[in-house]
This record gives sequence, C-alpha cells and structure tokens, in this order.
Amino acid sequence: MKALDVLFQAGGKMAKFDVRKFVAEALGTMVLVLVACGVAVFTNADVVATSLAFGLVIVAMAYVIGPVSGCHINPAVSFGMALNKRITWLEFLFYILAQFIGAIVGAASLYLIVVYTTDVPVALGTNGYRFDTVTGNINLVGALTVEVILTFIFVLVILAVTGKRSGAGKKAGLIIGFTLVLVHLIGIPLTGTSVNPARSFGPALMMLFDGKTVPISQVWVFIVAPLAGAALAALVAKYLLKSETPVEAVNPEAK
Repeated sequence: MKALDVLFQAGGKMAKFDVRKFVAEALGTMVLVLVACGVAVFTNADVVATSLAFGLVIVAMAYVIGPVSGCHINPAVSFGMALNKRITWLEFLFYILAQFIGAIVGAASLYLIVVYTTDVPVALGTNGYRFDTVTGNINLVGALTVEVILTFIFVLVILAVTGKRSGAGKKAGLIIGFTLVLVHLIGIPLTGTSVNPARSFGPALMMLFDGKTVPISQVWVFIVAPLAGAALAALVAKYLLKSETPVEAVNPEAK
C-alpha cells in the first residue's frame, strides 16, 4: 500500500502521511455526525438516546477504523495525542483536516435528510448557549466551563486506556465509548455536549443554509474549550498518570 502514502516537504525533510488514515478519520467523523446528531434530531434531543448514539458510534468506529488511524474522529483527541507526541504535528494537521471534512459531509447528509422529512425542525444537533441565564440553561462562562471539564474527562480516559501502562487492550473502545455516553448525559441539557470541535462545526455550518446564524456565531466556544480541556488532559495523563511511560520504566520489577 506504499502507493497510498503521500509525501510532504516539511522543514527541509520529507515526512510521510498514510492517506488511509486521512480517509479513515474523515469516514469515522462523517458517521459520528450523521448518525449521532441524527438521533438527536429525530428523538428531539432525548438525553439517553442521544448519549447512547454518540457512545455506540465511537465503539463501532473504534473497532472498524481504529487499526488504521487510531479512531480519533475528534480534533481535541488528536490535539492531546500530538501534545503527548503520539502523533507528529504534521499528522495532527491532516487528522483535523480530515475530521472537519468528514463532519461537514456528515452534517450535509443529515441536512438533506431533515429538509425532506415532515414536521422535523432543522436543528442538526448543534451546540449552543444562551447569552443570559434567564432565557436558557447556561451562559457563556458556564458553557466554556462545561466543555473544558467534559473534554478533559473524555480525553484523559482515552490517553489513559491507550497509554503504555494501560491494560485495557481490546476493551479500550468500549471504555472510551461509554465514557462519551456519560459526558453526554450531563452535557446535553447544558450545551448539547460538544467535546469535539469538528462535530460542532459541521452542523453549525449547515445551519446557515436554513438562515440560522447563532450556531456558527457561537461555535468558537466549542472549538476553544475542547482544545483547552484536551491540553489539560494531556498534561495530567503524562505527568500524573504516567501514560507515556512504560510500566518497566516506572517499576523495574514488573519486567
């Protein structure tokens, strides 16, 4: 499959990036947005159903595309991986490009389904907050806080169960998926739960076709906060949980 490898000039050196990773991340993110946001749309954002949808998609994709790309399908996850040097910064750029493309395609597909469905409001599972605490569940500061904390929890679990000291093995996909279920259970009533910049951007962009500008005007919150939460998780995973250090280096007697 060497023909599928793309060569890029980076800093005077030739760096390799496997196109299969790009395609896998785009495909996985497309499925996440189409299916999970679709469940949110067609169940009127039922908390349990939507939470399960997001988590189960992650479980499924972990075992489908995980062997190819690691199944990040989330720029925040890729950011945490890059900070802890599990992927290069060049790979990070192509991962997030693929994820945003996949999210837009998934949201566009969902939009086409929704506009031809009777009595279903065009919402596409967008994330958002109210500008004051009188008319909504949470304000700007609250939304930022929620998304930082929930992304921190989610990415920390991912880094821990896929780290060098983890014994999760093939159960890692299940652990990660059900962690996403948990953060959605608390986050949906507040912000709709993002913890994923691409997942928020795709639906917000598509809402412009329906004349709704609020989702895209607020989407920066759901890009900045998840990245901040991921950065914090990377630090805690590396220096507190020692996720990047082999067991043998921490406990020589474990050999």
